[in-house]
Amino acid sequence: MANGKKVPLRRCAATGGMYPKKEMIRIVRSKDGEVSVDPTGKKSGRGTYISKSEEAVEQAKKRNALENQLGVKIPDELYDEVLRLILREKLL
Repeated sequence: MANGKKVPLRRCAATGGMYPKKEMIRIVRSKDGEVSVDPTGKKSGRGTYISKSEEAVEQAKKRNALENQLGVKIPDELYDEVLRLILREKLL
């Protein structure tokens, strides 16, 4: 008999695809407007998800998808941090 656990799905802000939460990176805007990467997925604040692919990060940057989702200006350093996180996970 199949395992009865549901896998939580989240929509990628860049591509619009639905992926398991564990295959996504969460970006959070805190109450004071600070935007950061949330690798644990447990920080409080308004969050959006992006899939763990370099193409998705480039698409999000090009379309300003994270800015539209979170309502604040996203610095280029945040995109670089997400790319580093993705590359680090690929090496492991």
